[in-house]
Amino acid sequence: MIPPYLYVHIPFCKSICHYCDFPKIIHSPRWEREYVPCLLRELSSFSPEKGSFRTIYLGGGTPTSLGEEGTRLLLGSLRPFLREGGEFTVEANPESLDDARARLLFSLGANRLSLGAESFRPEFLKRMGRKHTPEDIRTAVRAAREAGFRNISLDLIYGLPGEGLPELKGDVERLLSLRPEHLSCYSLSVLPGTKFHLEGVSEQEDGSLREQYDWLRGRLGEEGYERYEVSSFSLPGYRSRHNLAYWMDEDYLGIGMGAAGCIGGRHYRNSLSLSRYLSGEGREWEEPPQEKDRLEYYFLTRLRLREGFPLQEFERKFGFPFLSRYGEKAKDLERKGLAVLEDGSFRASEEGLYLLDRVLLALF
Repeated sequence: MIPPYLYVHIPFCKSICHYCDFPKIIHSPRWEREYVPCLLRELSSFSPEKGSFRTIYLGGGTPTSLGEEGTRLLLGSLRPFLREGGEFTVEANPESLDDARARLLFSLGANRLSLGAESFRPEFLKRMGRKHTPEDIRTAVRAAREAGFRNISLDLIYGLPGEGLPELKGDVERLLSLRPEHLSCYSLSVLPGTKFHLEGVSEQEDGSLREQYDWLRGRLGEEGYERYEVSSFSLPGYRSRHNLAYWMDEDYLGIGMGAAGCIGGRHYRNSLSLSRYLSGEGREWEEPPQEKDRLEYYFLTRLRLREGFPLQEFERKFGFPFLSRYGEKAKDLERKGLAVLEDGSFRASEEGLYLLDRVLLALF
């Protein structure tokens, strides 16, 4: 049986952002015409049935870089595989979501949009290599609402070069004025292979980031957004069901160039080469993980969630009580204010979520 969560990777972008290290390539109509049918052939190889998936997520890259024909073919083909009441998310860039595109996506079954807003300050957008303007964000949200979308997520990046708390406050107030159901808020990470890394851009010092993070968490809480995962905030009832599958350590199916998946606890990844992917080559399966790897992955995902994990679930999954091996470490983390062990569960504290690396290193 295939997993009930489907990720579809669209690697095409009109331009490359300076911080992005995801698998991507500049859009070409010719490659799009080859790529979409190849995606559908790959999906077919798993033999899905009608209503197979609880969630479908189109990520990238930029899914809205596809032309109308490719969009109709892909979403029209995926739609029957979504269960009734399922979540169908499409990532979009603000400049590529106009009225017509929003109506098209909604008519083809998408019911959740994830918009890469990132910032409302033109100078920061330009510095990141983004091609949209602050007005494009507002226009895209309006178009989505008028098309029928009632579940919109906006991404925000903070901790950019030259950004401090006053700039972050302005960005957040503009985001809140749009009242999205979900927010994903990330501090800037400078990753190898990105333009920022090649330019020698540095991440902000922890003291400044901590000030911004604490204010952000408090301000969003005042407006009714719960922080349910390290970087994710939602109004009640609007958590990302698809991303929760990752964080709950569930199996999931991934298709497309560079996509990853997990079936029966065994992980795989597709080739990062477009030519290899189009030729049907390049799926690499990992060997079944050893217990140590499974434990580390479980902690890495489950402890990102505010609720952590139930001790009974841990014992069912691994065959021994959590406290029998990790009791002293858990109590030490609790004494340091980084974790909470209560009501039959183990979770990171608010401080521990910010310092999650310390929690994980203590357990590993």
